[in-house]
Amino acid sequence: MINTTILSYVTFVYFAAFLFYLCMMIMNKETFGRLASIISFLGLLTHAFAIGLRWYESYELGIGHAPFSNLYESLIFFSWTVILLYLLVEWRTKNKTLGVFVTPLAFLAMAYASFSPSINSKIQPLIPALKSNWLIAHVITCFFGYAAFGLSFGLSLMYLIKQSKGAKNSNLFLRLIPKITVLDELNYQVVVIGFLMLTLGIITGSVWAHSAWGSYWSWDPKETWSLITWLVYALVLHSRMVRGWRGKRIAFLCIVGFSCVLFTYFGVNYLAGLHSYAKS
Repeated sequence: MINTTILSYVTFVYFAAFLFYLCMMIMNKETFGRLASIISFLGLLTHAFAIGLRWYESYELGIGHAPFSNLYESLIFFSWTVILLYLLVEWRTKNKTLGVFVTPLAFLAMAYASFSPSINSKIQPLIPALKSNWLIAHVITCFFGYAAFGLSFGLSLMYLIKQSKGAKNSNLFLRLIPKITVLDELNYQVVVIGFLMLTLGIITGSVWAHSAWGSYWSWDPKETWSLITWLVYALVLHSRMVRGWRGKRIAFLCIVGFSCVLFTYFGVNYLAGLHSYAKS
């Protein structure tokens, strides 16, 4: 299908963007940064077009559903949300260094989706449980939350690198990273966004589960790990707002939280449960 071919090319576009962001930080050449931003934006537009085309092609096949129904399609959408949120942060902060840490997430997700033999990229009919108007709302909110947590992961790595002993020297790479106070505040902001979106995702998923299976909560492995992820980021916000934690401790908690996101996304797909369809 044409959409899968386009998405395969987008994978390399994001890798090229990463290389240009990296060159910008190594050589301190703003030209590379501008090229990286342009490439990322063009990749985002092409990516959106391919998702829309896949949606249209599903109707041409007589299936007709949003392209969020399996692991391949969710990886594709996750990559798109990561780049979209990153470009919004770049536009707001006027700083491109986060691109070095975030674009690899989009590239790796796209590469895994495009080249893993275990993932079926063909458009498939929805199973009965997925035939619901809640599908779009649930997937969009969850994956914007995951994308925000991906940005938080990148910011946390930047914070820890900046604060390390190596940050005391004149290393150009480290000097281009924003001040740790800026990283800490920006990290907090994206965690708030991710937490709110994940909360909405869990709520819409519960309503959907009730209509599909007759129960709001079944302690399915993915439901359980979504709750664990939610609790970890709730701890991040509680520690920040109530306990006054800043800096390194928050960064480590955010890395733990993103590890929970990855297990929620990938690990539980291989456990028996109501969400086992996600691995197909």
